[in-house]
Amino acid sequence: MPGSIRLFVPTPLHEGAELAASAGQAHYLATVMRCAVGETVLVFNGIDGEWEARIATLRRDRVLLRAERHSRPQMPEPDLWLLFAPLKREATDLVVQKATELGVSHILPVLTDRTNTSRTNPERLTSITIEAAEQCERLTLPVIEQPRKLSAILADWPAGRPLVAALERAQAPKVPPVRGPAALLVGPEGGFTRSELDALRRHPLVVAASLGPRILRAETATIVGLALLQAADGS
Repeated sequence: MPGSIRLFVPTPLHEGAELAASAGQAHYLATVMRCAVGETVLVFNGIDGEWEARIATLRRDRVLLRAERHSRPQMPEPDLWLLFAPLKREATDLVVQKATELGVSHILPVLTDRTNTSRTNPERLTSITIEAAEQCERLTLPVIEQPRKLSAILADWPAGRPLVAALERAQAPKVPPVRGPAALLVGPEGGFTRSELDALRRHPLVVAASLGPRILRAETATIVGLALLQAADGS
């Protein structure tokens, strides 16, 4: 039934377009979901909206889909960035998954003095964003940037985009709802160092904010902060 299965496909979508599913998608459709030739699924590519596609060929290792009907147009999404210090693998995976579900457009791993790891696995994280976007009915995938030092990010931060920094134990107002371009910065476990806090407070586009009286895990802080930032329009 249309809508029960959604797949991301990195190819142009239009009426009659033939789409070769990936090996993982073929296994999912044929073996896990036990689909049959003639059944329909929903596909999206982040550009052309959502399309209803019919299964034309179905084998365990190969599935061919044919786009038939434009079911949902591409719509504007929140221009919201997330900056976070990479965590242990499972926690980083959770942050990326929830950020995708919450509509983040760019994910920027930030290297701070107390960051647990300086490496990320772009292929793994992209796979997580795809699964999350398929599940939450989102039409795009967030862009995942390479890890960069906090100082470098602040040095060339774009004008017109407030950077809301979630600071522990800060005498600051709670994270405000924001309309338009914005970004959330969540620090590492253990928080920012004094020199990093000074650099953040000196930056003209950084808005210091609190997530409340409790000390939250970094992954929890990310979810709470993103929800508060988007409270203005209910995104």
